[in-house]
Amino acid sequence: FGAACCFLSLLPLQHHWDLIFMSAPLQRTASAKNRMNMATTEPGTANTMGSIVGLMNSAKDKWNASGGNEALGKVSAAIPDSTKQYVSNVFKREHLRTITVFFGIGEDRPFYIEKTPSLLVERLRHNATFFYLNYFLMTAILFCLTLVISPSAILGMALLAAAWMWVIRASQSGSLKLFGMAIPQQTATIAMGVLSVFVLLYLLSGIFWWTLFTSGFFVAVHAFLRDASMHKDMEDAVAMEGDLQMGEDAAFLNVAAGDEI
Repeated sequence: FGAACCFLSLLPLQHHWDLIFMSAPLQRTASAKNRMNMATTEPGTANTMGSIVGLMNSAKDKWNASGGNEALGKVSAAIPDSTKQYVSNVFKREHLRTITVFFGIGEDRPFYIEKTPSLLVERLRHNATFFYLNYFLMTAILFCLTLVISPSAILGMALLAAAWMWVIRASQSGSLKLFGMAIPQQTATIAMGVLSVFVLLYLLSGIFWWTLFTSGFFVAVHAFLRDASMHKDMEDAVAMEGDLQMGEDAAFLNVAAGDEI
């Protein structure tokens, strides 16, 4: 009877070990399948990235072979140095005002309606010269946001990019064969560039005008209402460092009668 009880008590343990030994091959099989899937996915991803990098390198080589860098160098050399200096000064980082200055955060009356015509004209002139880079940045942001939410423009630009990829690949041998005619690579690139200009004008015309009117409205409201007169002398500010030592014997504190400072 005791032996029978021991045998019956060992049956659940035997069943437990059977489950362990049976699940072990299944786990090894699943692990092998996962490794195979990862091995299959990684080469696919690597091939895709390799194709993209190869296409970019091919486009760069074709651009260099077509003389694009030389043409840009000639155009840059033809621009006077004074013009280059003027453009670099216009887009200086220092001319981009901070959010605090742009919206007058912390000021007593940053926005109010000016009723005197002469002061209103002066406000518009000052705001146009003081916040011009902020206005330009706001227009650029509105243009990008409008482009993102325009499916037709995105689709058109994707098709244009695909056309460029096809031209670059088809002209790798130095010429593009189209309807039995051999077109030189440089001619095909120039023609594709001209076509791209017209396509972009067609695709982005609505976005351009919508962005122009919308940004113009916001710029006009800000320029009319923003009182930034306290920042008129900001360009003349001089950065000073160090401690200012003043005592009771300072010269400008003891001015004799008839003396000028």
